[in-house]
Amino acid sequence: ASGARRRQEEAAAPAERQDEEEVEETPQEKKLRLAKLYLEELRRLGEARPPRRVPRGSRTARDQGETLLITCSLSIQVQPPDPGSIRVLRGHQQPITCLVVSPDDKFIFSAAKDCSIIKCNGKRLCVVPRGKKGSEEQQVGHTAHILCMAISSDGRYLATGDRNKLIMIWEASTCKHLYKFTGHRDAVSGLSFQKGTHQLYSASHDRSVKVWNVAENAYVETLFGHQDVITGLDSLSRECCVTSGGRDGTVRIWKIPEESQLVFYGHQGSIDCIQLINEEHMVSGADDGSVALWGLTKKKPLAVVRQAHGTHGSHNLQQPYWISAVAALHNSDLVATGSHSANVKLWKSGEGFRKLEPLFDIPLVGFVNSLKFSAAADFLVAGLGQEHRLGRWWRIKEAKNSICIIPLKRKAGMADTS
Repeated sequence: ASGARRRQEEAAAPAERQDEEEVEETPQEKKLRLAKLYLEELRRLGEARPPRRVPRGSRTARDQGETLLITCSLSIQVQPPDPGSIRVLRGHQQPITCLVVSPDDKFIFSAAKDCSIIKCNGKRLCVVPRGKKGSEEQQVGHTAHILCMAISSDGRYLATGDRNKLIMIWEASTCKHLYKFTGHRDAVSGLSFQKGTHQLYSASHDRSVKVWNVAENAYVETLFGHQDVITGLDSLSRECCVTSGGRDGTVRIWKIPEESQLVFYGHQGSIDCIQLINEEHMVSGADDGSVALWGLTKKKPLAVVRQAHGTHGSHNLQQPYWISAVAALHNSDLVATGSHSANVKLWKSGEGFRKLEPLFDIPLVGFVNSLKFSAAADFLVAGLGQEHRLGRWWRIKEAKNSICIIPLKRKAGMADTS
């Protein structure tokens, strides 16, 4: 299989339980409140750790009115979920390829190889079916596999990208099609909104990164540098984005205003997925089975776990399980990784992001093609498929094309942060 590879509903969505005085609380405010509760609990237990404060001027988010960054150690609170508590949502006919959680944690948007988009909150609220090939100008739906999606931090816009070089922009509240962006010369493989803005970054197999202003329906610029297809993209509050460069073996940080880039090396295989943990650190996964932690000031990984999900195959022809998805709970030490190894793994990024320690496994059968934490750390969502999102090298017949909502419960004795 590796030789054939070019680069080798009935469930209720988790609801936030809020006191009356918390009704107007934003996810970021809730995250700060939970961090404070946790720190107070640690102090009570005599194990206090001071909050990590980012130096003034080191992030633009503060200028945009966001709360001060606190990196909290949620990993020691989270306990393995009861498999019976994992909610499974069906609806897509083919493998899930990507998903996002709305900023208020109330809705999940997903897309699949069947070219459809589904919005749900435990039940299906909206379905955008596939379009008809050959009539793209008249149809609003995708006619090719959807590979990536992103939602703006105000929850207003949803963006989706497909193998047919198209980016579609939707009104997230109604799933109404607004417009499409054209310009990439190959499949669109990554999308991310700059936090606090309507600026959209897109990455493509054409090796370029493009910048768009969604509110103005406008193209801004194109950035070049990768030597192979770009497989993933992410951004936070700064006017920059990070990309994984597939078989060119690099992770890159793109500084948009300066039109410059930083190049990082560390994986031995194709780097297939990437996500920022905070404004200073990120996590990536590759098809050599490795997971890496990076700091934006060092060109080599701070930590690497080889064969993070183990190996498979016959005794003499063993291969590592490819890492197909990574997720990080923003501004915490909690990281999740996915493969087709029949489990999702949770990790603690400890010692100043210089160590990646396994916490526990969550059994899930199938290719884990997408992972996302809820903003308030209440749940983790996994998009599963019988096939890898980028190809058909293997097929796991017993897997279900589905979305799995995994509750993140706290250990007894910790502060009740629900």
